[in-house]
Amino acid sequence: MQNITRLFDFPYYQLEKYNLKKCLVTKYDDQWVATSTKEYIDKANAISRGLLRMGVKPNDKIALISMSNRTEWNIMDTGILQLGAQNVPIYPTISEEDYAYVLNHSESSYCFVSCSEVYQKVKAIKDQVPGLKEVYSFDKLTDCKNWNEVLELGKDDSNQEEVQKRMEAVKPEDLATLIYTSGTTGKAKGVMLSHQNVVSNALESFKRLPLDYGKAKSLSFLPVCHIYERMLMYLYQYAGVTVYFAPIDQISEFIKEVEPHVMTAVPRLLEKVYDKIIAKGAELSGIKKKLFFWAVDVGLQYKPYGQNGWWYEQKLALARKLIFSKWKAGLGGNLSLISSGSAALQPRLARIFNAAEFGVMEGYGLTETSPVISVNDMRDGGFRIGTVGKLLNHTEVKIADDGEICVKGPQVMIGYYKDPDLTDEVIKDGYFHTGDIGEIDSDGFLKITDRKKEMFKTSGGKYVAPQLLENRLKQSRFIEQVMVVGEGEKMPAALIQPDFEFLHEWAKRHNVTIPENSDIVLNKMVLDRYEEEVNLANENFAKWEKVKQFRLTPDVWSIDSGHLTPTMKLRRKIIKEKYLDLYNNIYGRD
Repeated sequence: MQNITRLFDFPYYQLEKYNLKKCLVTKYDDQWVATSTKEYIDKANAISRGLLRMGVKPNDKIALISMSNRTEWNIMDTGILQLGAQNVPIYPTISEEDYAYVLNHSESSYCFVSCSEVYQKVKAIKDQVPGLKEVYSFDKLTDCKNWNEVLELGKDDSNQEEVQKRMEAVKPEDLATLIYTSGTTGKAKGVMLSHQNVVSNALESFKRLPLDYGKAKSLSFLPVCHIYERMLMYLYQYAGVTVYFAPIDQISEFIKEVEPHVMTAVPRLLEKVYDKIIAKGAELSGIKKKLFFWAVDVGLQYKPYGQNGWWYEQKLALARKLIFSKWKAGLGGNLSLISSGSAALQPRLARIFNAAEFGVMEGYGLTETSPVISVNDMRDGGFRIGTVGKLLNHTEVKIADDGEICVKGPQVMIGYYKDPDLTDEVIKDGYFHTGDIGEIDSDGFLKITDRKKEMFKTSGGKYVAPQLLENRLKQSRFIEQVMVVGEGEKMPAALIQPDFEFLHEWAKRHNVTIPENSDIVLNKMVLDRYEEEVNLANENFAKWEKVKQFRLTPDVWSIDSGHLTPTMKLRRKIIKEKYLDLYNNIYGRD
């Protein structure tokens, strides 16, 4: 059996062990098109041969920019890596200025884009990137070369022997990819990940993912330009999982068609799914409504391994039969494993989704750790709500004196591209300093408490961990996004982006007719209602931690507007700048 030491070994392993008829499946013009394992490898080899004829050498960089996950991306990935070249995936919705920066900094010689929208952005800055030789598109465009030209160029297999030589020359410790982290401040950093970094992470994470190997289906929609979803791509290949690709804005319809067994998610997505389910329950009446919310109450008390006792388990079985089974049917019927990462998951969501048998398992990691450091696993007592699970094998964590999580293991990056000083700042004595604060309990479960850089001190000298407050506030259906502020100030406060859809519904029910967001956030009745929500969220926090004041923002926080990073983290500095007038108003500096 194929020994996996480089990323391009995964499809060959799958060919030997599973040889799937449906390996990668993408929808084009309302038709699902399946690519078999054999076809995947054949096309990847054709890409390798074509790129060879285009003069691609070992350590050349090739950029991939796609608006959504698709089969072509994976074929290109393997085709590039087999030559000892590096894949530079770029997040599609960053600015043209950032496109130019990443393409120049990485010295990408070729760029493959998904569609016209991305191509127009690349075209606009192409003259600022002198090293970029050519751009190719997956979609057929009139003004851009098509990726099929590279496949055609590689049709003649007379240079396959040269491809084989290049493959054999690639070592596990060689650079595989540059991933530019958006960062919440400053220019993006190019994280250098080796084959060994990502291979080790996929093989160890595989041990935490109970699936029906060779038969399971996954739905992939989180951006594959991030290492989280990308590592899962390799893991799925290893486990013989058929991967269906979905645009992120069409998950609800695709999930019913595909009926997947597994998918990855970020907490924000799970929050939205939960809110939609609750909204549907609220529309019921009479006994049906009572039964629905009884089941929700049961679900919110959930603890794994029968910890609540026999009587609770009887109630849970009934709730599953009467209510939660309908939730499952609404999400395809087969979904039994959701890996959640990228940000902290509210414990209530872990409870309710596991009560409903969706198998939500929270994990933890960073781009710099390829990414997984720890993850929960329902088997063998490896699941504990409110934690990010136990460390992967061969991963070591030490907690620094100030509470920072420091990691050593095969998944820790080579360093930051062209930035040895920054690399030395974060990797000391072989440990990567994550910037996250946490603790490991006596049973080996890791718990994240906050971001080191995001904790702040009030003028009274008290430390505040904003993420804990924000997570509690976001449990309110009225609140879509929230940022707790107060560094150097007399008290913590919050900037809140309302869930405008829910807020307008609520306003309608209470005869508050204000169509504009900019007006509704100033309405006294609305503000009074938000004060109730904030007071409720404050209940379990110490006096100095409580949010004493808040302001509602009139617009929606988004990636495109700069409020959020592509992985939905708050860009705190930018949010504060955007709402400086509200911030100053909170602290009486109008």
